[in-house]
Amino acid sequence: MLIKKPGDIKSSEITDKKVYLNRRLFMRGAVLAASTVATGFLYRRLLAPEIDLPTPTGKAAPGSQVAPKQWGLPGEEATPYQDITHYNNFYEFGTDKYSPARYAQKLVTRPWTVSVEGLVNKPKVFDLDELTRLFTPEDRVYRHRCVEGWSMVIPWLGFPLAELLKLVEPQGSAQYVVFETANDPKGRGIPQTDALTWPYVEGLRLDEALNPLAILSTGIYGEALLPQNGAPVRLVVPWKYGFKSIKSVVRIKLVERMPTTTWVAEVPDVYGFYSNVNPDVDVLRAQSTEQRIGDWGRRKTQPFNGYAEQVAHLYDGMDLSYYH
Repeated sequence: MLIKKPGDIKSSEITDKKVYLNRRLFMRGAVLAASTVATGFLYRRLLAPEIDLPTPTGKAAPGSQVAPKQWGLPGEEATPYQDITHYNNFYEFGTDKYSPARYAQKLVTRPWTVSVEGLVNKPKVFDLDELTRLFTPEDRVYRHRCVEGWSMVIPWLGFPLAELLKLVEPQGSAQYVVFETANDPKGRGIPQTDALTWPYVEGLRLDEALNPLAILSTGIYGEALLPQNGAPVRLVVPWKYGFKSIKSVVRIKLVERMPTTTWVAEVPDVYGFYSNVNPDVDVLRAQSTEQRIGDWGRRKTQPFNGYAEQVAHLYDGMDLSYYH
């Protein structure tokens, strides 16, 4: 066996010092690489049979191939309920795709409140039941695109985020909206892995948050969200990569300056605040194609995940290759 001496090693073969020293970043890179391999049928056939997962409740039974006709987009079928509820990123409960469905069942979702505060005239703490009384849930079928290169079509149940924000009356100085997830390991049953720094924080520009496509979701397939999907309430912004749609939200704060979100803080050289789906800008890997979970082969990624008509105007004049 040929063993290279230090003088024989090319500089291109040496691990960058920042990566070497950042254990969490190195681990995340390995997780993301593995997750890309384990998509679609590979996930179903190689991983799912080995896992004894609890049976979720909902209109569509696990493993069912029948999706209600009202769910779907033109030319696209809704992703089966089994896949939506068993192929998840929720790093508090594990960094692989099947740990959230296994471990998130310990998440305590009652009682639950969402505080809306900051630069608003009428700050308020909303109880979960109050939210569902005040805002009529709507069926929203959206594409969901992960930065790891896989995608789904998910039938959400939720209400426009704009309705909640208008109720608390944003002040003129408010420019951004910050979202924070639950940060109560003992009280909420959240193990919180060491993959990231907690609590998870995300953000939108105020005009993005007021766009009609942005919703707070409380369900999928007409039933309440399961813990692994971000119960009891989560953000959904379908034109952005999935990590922007923060799960299990407990705090919403309106601020004047752009917040530092979790992934931007962890890997600023890779992630940007906006993170709009863009097939022309590589993030972690080439983003020009995607793997739809449950399908063979890859499909072309659409700018803004197919929602350019509704949201592209928000970014007029911006260089989206830079403001990713």
